[in-house]
Amino acid sequence: MNENTLEEIWKIKASIFSGAVLVLVFAFILVFVTSTIIIATPIRYYLPGYLDAEVREKAIRSAIKTDSLERQLKYQEAYISNLRSIFDGSVQIDSVKILDTISISENDPLLKKTDREKTYTQKYEDEEKYNLSVLSTAVSTPLDGTVFYKPVKGVVTGKFDPSKGDFGITIKTGPKETVSATLEGSVIFAGYDIKTGYTIQVQHKNGFISIYKNNTLLLKKSGDKVRTGEAIATIEENKEKKQNKETTDKEKQLAQLLEFELWYRGSAVNPENYISF
Repeated sequence: MNENTLEEIWKIKASIFSGAVLVLVFAFILVFVTSTIIIATPIRYYLPGYLDAEVREKAIRSAIKTDSLERQLKYQEAYISNLRSIFDGSVQIDSVKILDTISISENDPLLKKTDREKTYTQKYEDEEKYNLSVLSTAVSTPLDGTVFYKPVKGVVTGKFDPSKGDFGITIKTGPKETVSATLEGSVIFAGYDIKTGYTIQVQHKNGFISIYKNNTLLLKKSGDKVRTGEAIATIEENKEKKQNKETTDKEKQLAQLLEFELWYRGSAVNPENYISF
């Protein structure tokens, strides 16, 4: 109201509800403006706790990136080191595992002799007990608990005859066969011989030595340990002989023949007395 004329100039109608709404609107506008200023301007760096969280996030990201770079650097160093070894000629050749190598336990029930086999073996031993053509008749071999494994699949074409210089048997095999160790033991010789081709000799327990001649490829070297039934060599067709038109049938057959000998304490024994072919 005008103090001089007491005339009403303006008026406002107020209530508790309208006053509360006005206060809330003002508070909302104040909070919104303050938050916008803090978020959009560098003022936020001066607030306690805000800088620590951002710095912590950046530190974590930097640590993850550093770890990835360090691992990549190790891979790169190993790659460069391998290249340097290859160029220097000092790289170590990796050992190759033969895929067809198998190990058969001597306690396998499939390798146990049946009653019929035991009867036949006992009968054969009684008949050959006084056979003077066998060199090892005077030597008793300990066979208790010993199970011989057939060295290769095939047919026996050459018999054991020491009087003719045949100290083993000859087995005719297929074009691609694997030669297995007849007993557990250690390889004492593995190499090439002019007369017998690739030959491997295995020393077994109880004084036995098995010899495998005329192989195509040797899978073991001297000093290796082998188990019963483990692959030690392979027999395949000779590719050079196969391509040569002048090769006789006899030479082709020789490429698939395994000469197998079994010795006991310096004396040759008949493998057919111990192994069922």
